[in-house]
Amino acid sequence: MTMPLSRTRPAAAPRPPLAINGRFLAQRLTGVQRYARELVRALDAALAARAAAGDPWPAEILLPPDGQEPEPFRHIAVRRVGRRHGHAWEQIDLPRAARGALLLNLGNTGPLLHPRQVVAIHDAGVYAVPESYSWQFRAWYRALWSVLGRRALKVVTVSAFSAGELARHAGVAPERLAVVHNAADHFAGLDADPGALARHGLAAGGYVFALGSRAKAKNTAAVAKALALLPEPRPLLVTAGHRDPRIFADAGGLPDAGVRELGPVSDAELKALYQGALCLVFPSFYEGFGLPPLEAMIAGCPVVAARAASLPEVCGDAALYVDPADPADIARAVARLTGDPALRAALAGRGRRRAADFGWDVSAGRLLSVLDEVSGP
Repeated sequence: MTMPLSRTRPAAAPRPPLAINGRFLAQRLTGVQRYARELVRALDAALAARAAAGDPWPAEILLPPDGQEPEPFRHIAVRRVGRRHGHAWEQIDLPRAARGALLLNLGNTGPLLHPRQVVAIHDAGVYAVPESYSWQFRAWYRALWSVLGRRALKVVTVSAFSAGELARHAGVAPERLAVVHNAADHFAGLDADPGALARHGLAAGGYVFALGSRAKAKNTAAVAKALALLPEPRPLLVTAGHRDPRIFADAGGLPDAGVRELGPVSDAELKALYQGALCLVFPSFYEGFGLPPLEAMIAGCPVVAARAASLPEVCGDAALYVDPADPADIARAVARLTGDPALRAALAGRGRRRAADFGWDVSAGRLLSVLDEVSGP
């Protein structure tokens, strides 16, 4: 007697382990590294909850030799691999260590030859505002993204604006793009440095704050020009942030009069600077997301933002919008805030509510959905 063929379907192939590119832990902390750190922390909590519910997914951070050891995670393991540094580690040592795994890259780069990976690219600035970057940085990232944009299983980015820009400039197919937002709730539980203003010779409410690099697209010089249009006594312009000539083409110096440049500051200092400012002015011509406005909102600081790029998407109704190419328009917004305490209070309240719309746990849940989608056979 002939036995019927079995109609039982073969069991689904197991998920590959998850490997996380830990190069961000060997880099100076900017918005890109902040995104990676906070998202991995929230992803760890989500994976731990999933494991407790009976659905474990092995995951580890692969750390370069010069990477900073992260705080202990509940679920994600940490393994130091390779002997190289920088791009060489990422292109040679990392893919060897991640062989057989689904590789998650959160810092704009990834190995060219790893067959299964998800890559986060934060913006298309090297295409859209090339004058803001050094030629070496521009050339490398354009070459890298032209390959990763085609080969990665998914390209994650931080806003709908950036998704459209990457599709337009880098040729990433729209169906292979996923938006996983930034957030700023890491700032909510942070204590501000109580001595920061005194240490820098600042008075609460006596300055306008601008945060960012000296890249041309950041447009910080427009704030200095705007404040110079105001009558005396006018607020001081206080700036903070890193400069890196290997990445950014410097837009030039700011005037000495009426400007205080602090350079890099700690998170606790940064929160104090937000809290003490008359407002944050964020006049960028181009942003993939724009994290400083959200941080300022968490801290109760009114925001003046450019009506450009991703900023209306991020700030919603919680900012005064200006033309970034018009210092007089920026000056009018600052003057309105200077003379209207009720407006400052209203903007601060709207800002706190707007910032609450973004959360690292929500973003980690979205990222985990993306990883689930691409982890099958």
